[in-house]
Amino acid sequence: MNRLDARFAALKASNQRAFVAYIAAGDPTLDKTVEIVRALDAAGADVVELGLPFSDPLADGIVNQMAADRAIRSGTTTPKVLEMIKTIRLHSQVPIVLFTYLNPVYTYGYERFHHDAAAAGADGVLVLDLPHDEADQNAELKPCPDLAHIRLIAPTTPAQRVPVIAARAEGFIYYVSREGVTGAQSTIATGIGEMVASIKAATQVPVCVGFGISNPEQAATVAGMADGVVVGSAIVKLIEKHGAEPDVAAKVGAFVKPLVEAVKRV
Repeated sequence: MNRLDARFAALKASNQRAFVAYIAAGDPTLDKTVEIVRALDAAGADVVELGLPFSDPLADGIVNQMAADRAIRSGTTTPKVLEMIKTIRLHSQVPIVLFTYLNPVYTYGYERFHHDAAAAGADGVLVLDLPHDEADQNAELKPCPDLAHIRLIAPTTPAQRVPVIAARAEGFIYYVSREGVTGAQSTIATGIGEMVASIKAATQVPVCVGFGISNPEQAATVAGMADGVVVGSAIVKLIEKHGAEPDVAAKVGAFVKPLVEAVKRV
């Protein structure tokens, strides 16, 4: 049982929901990312998603696009991110999921990436633009057991594909709660409860909901309908604002703590 499975099993046993935090690896620097991950862990985050910086992040809104750009400009590369995870593991066992597009993984070497990421201490990978059908049709993209493969399901996913995707999911399923790109929203999307119920009818894998959640009230509402809540852009925006300050990690921890508490109260 890897860290992801162990964490979700413990949450289920205590009837609690997961809080999943997304940040861009290398924003503002790799050293600061280590501090921020430790602050997220201390604030109670159950899973940390680290975005691998990529020049063409098609699913990301402007906040996360700029974070990837800042990370690239700071010298962040895929090998350096994997080395950074080794440093994180000296002090933290929080489950880590690498949030990425296929291009950086394919360029690194698909199978080698999985082996090296797992050896560094990563637990899962979410490749946003790799449909499971594509992996089935290309031998070089065959599933690797070293990392849990997180699957995406969206409001636009055809009903007949939901059980097919859910059956292949590992770790947790990321339900994208709204159409479009990432970004904080003033209201949560409609239809979340119904869609989560339909996904859970097809799998035992936990379902976490993201895209647009930015405050404790929204987080608590979504936590009441799912196994976990993903918050990304709101955290990344805070890092953008305070990245040059020495206490940016403390500020991130202080921002995340009430979000975590709201999720845990459900």
